Amino acid sequence: MASADVKTTVSEGGLRYKSKTPGSPFKASSSFSGATMSCFLCGKHRPRSLMQTKRVLGKAQPVCAPSCKELEASLKG
Repeated sequence: MASADVKTTVSEGGLRYKSKTPGSPFKASSSFSGATMSCFLCGKHRPRSLMQTKRVLGKAQPVCAPSCKELEASLKG
């Protein structure tokens, strides 16, 4: 017996989902180098190989290497 596919929708109450596809948009990786991190400056998730650490506000933070704009331009074309 097949059930009807229910699309993910937010109820009128606000935050409850009727259904949600399982899993995460960020693939799990068994190796540390395959994981993603979010850039402290632009907030986009990138593989660790495309990140570098810079001191921002007195603390080391992961940021896009060499910069967010240059990385985005190189990835687009």
